[in-house]
Amino acid sequence: MIDVSIEDRIGTILLNRPEKRNALNNEMAAKLHEALVQLKNDDTCKIVIIKANGDAFCAGADLAYLQLLQNNTYDENLLDSRQLMEMYNTLYHFPKITIAQVEGPAMAGGCGLAGLCDFCFATPNAQFGYTEVKIGFIPAIVSVFLTRKIGENLAKQLLLTGDIITAEEALQMHLITKVVQANAIEEEVQLFVKKLIKTVSGESIALTKQLMATFPGISIIEQLALAATYNAKARSTNDCKKGISAFLNKEKLTW
Repeated sequence: MIDVSIEDRIGTILLNRPEKRNALNNEMAAKLHEALVQLKNDDTCKIVIIKANGDAFCAGADLAYLQLLQNNTYDENLLDSRQLMEMYNTLYHFPKITIAQVEGPAMAGGCGLAGLCDFCFATPNAQFGYTEVKIGFIPAIVSVFLTRKIGENLAKQLLLTGDIITAEEALQMHLITKVVQANAIEEEVQLFVKKLIKTVSGESIALTKQLMATFPGISIIEQLALAATYNAKARSTNDCKKGISAFLNKEKLTW
């Protein structure tokens, strides 16, 4: 269901359940979480790409699996939901750069998966939507992250209508980063990743993402106070010492 590989400091998570349009059931979500934890803790990996095998990026929750869950007790369903929550939360707080490469429909939880990545490249035929309300379900967990990403007004347009939008419309909403032709997306993503690997500090990325994830829900005074502590913390990192030394000595710096 999930294939994981690392090459040249690039970790790749391949959603590999094409016969089910890469829909998420409890087993696949658990394996995806395991893959994220594995790459998070692997020092040979600096950036992670999430892509998919087959015509769809991810169709969201496996409906056959959801139907089985209707026989569960509330407590059983809550436990299952929390396991799914942990997977999305791990991706949101992931200390390395994450990139979604979307070459087909990304629906419901699959749209949440793509949108949670730091960057999302999509082909013109890709589609995005939070369609849960059309089947009497709700986009509960993914709504938390979507609202942070694009704001409440735009999030409501997607979450309350269940509308499916094109890649261009997703780009206009700032849900994704760039639309790339299908025959060029692999090369475009690889070039982008290889540039970042050489030009940005891994320690700086981890601290910046951690800081930004903390901002929502606290006042601007609290944000500034927190930012000051991170500023001070960053000065003592090995990457900062290395970067400043290279700059002052006019040395070429490669991360």
